[in-house]
Amino acid sequence: MTTPPALLIAGHGTRDEAGAEAFRDFVRQLGARHPELPVAGGFIELSPPPLGEAVTELVEQGVRRFAAVPLMLVSAGHAKGDIPAALAREKERHPGISYTYGRPLGPHPALLNVLERRLDEALGSAGRTPGDRADVTVLLVGRGSTDPDANAEVHKAARLLWEGRGYAGVETAFVSLAAPDVPSGLDRCVRLGARRIVVLPYFLFTGILPDRVRHQTEGWAAAHPEVEVLSADVIGPEPELLDLVWERYEEAVKGDLRMNCDSCVYRIALPGFEDKVGMPQQPHFHPDDDDHHHGHGHGHHHGAHSHAH
Repeated sequence: MTTPPALLIAGHGTRDEAGAEAFRDFVRQLGARHPELPVAGGFIELSPPPLGEAVTELVEQGVRRFAAVPLMLVSAGHAKGDIPAALAREKERHPGISYTYGRPLGPHPALLNVLERRLDEALGSAGRTPGDRADVTVLLVGRGSTDPDANAEVHKAARLLWEGRGYAGVETAFVSLAAPDVPSGLDRCVRLGARRIVVLPYFLFTGILPDRVRHQTEGWAAAHPEVEVLSADVIGPEPELLDLVWERYEEAVKGDLRMNCDSCVYRIALPGFEDKVGMPQQPHFHPDDDDHHHGHGHGHHHGAHSHAH
């Protein structure tokens, strides 16, 4: 029987020692869960061990094939450029190794469920019940990127968190490199009529940026005593996160990098849309489209692909 490829976890890196240790501990937990295969993890920048060291560690254990999974919520510059470049360098340094590259983690329904739990915890700590959601506006705060696609992924996560869960709304802000920033995001919530806001960091582990989100939130709240503002915790090393990294590993090993089916209502029971799972897909036409009766001729009706990946 051929040995399964090893698992290499690639992280952003952080100047925050607690955040870096949370990553290293997560890699250890994954290794303990999967004793049948070598697991190593490293960072692109800012904290040890560097990714190259993690590859060397695997090679020294006799590994020739591995799957690399980016421990990142969105596909920004790191996941699209830096990690592939680092892996290409390692391939030159270690002739004979081969690897496949997995996809980023979010916005997977399992992570949305953890985010929902973090919101419930924040409301609970303030003496609120989940039943109070109808007057709760959530501000989901992402890392922020110069890559519009990465920022759009945070908006997608916000929309998926809103759908079917009963919050008054889910708005989006960013802690760096993209607008709106946290104070502007909070101002926006208030202009939309929010009276109770929960600021939810879209981050895996504790670190300098999530701390900044909390400090900025507290500063804004102090200046706006008429608005109730709560801070929720980061996602953290939850069982759902361990499961999801393993799912990304298995996809990468099988080469099963599909179109985005994680948040597809026809595959996954999303809140409020459970009845759609497994429904047969029919080609459908949009009567609002101009000129629809002449037939499109592009074959682009997405209903027609029947999610056969």
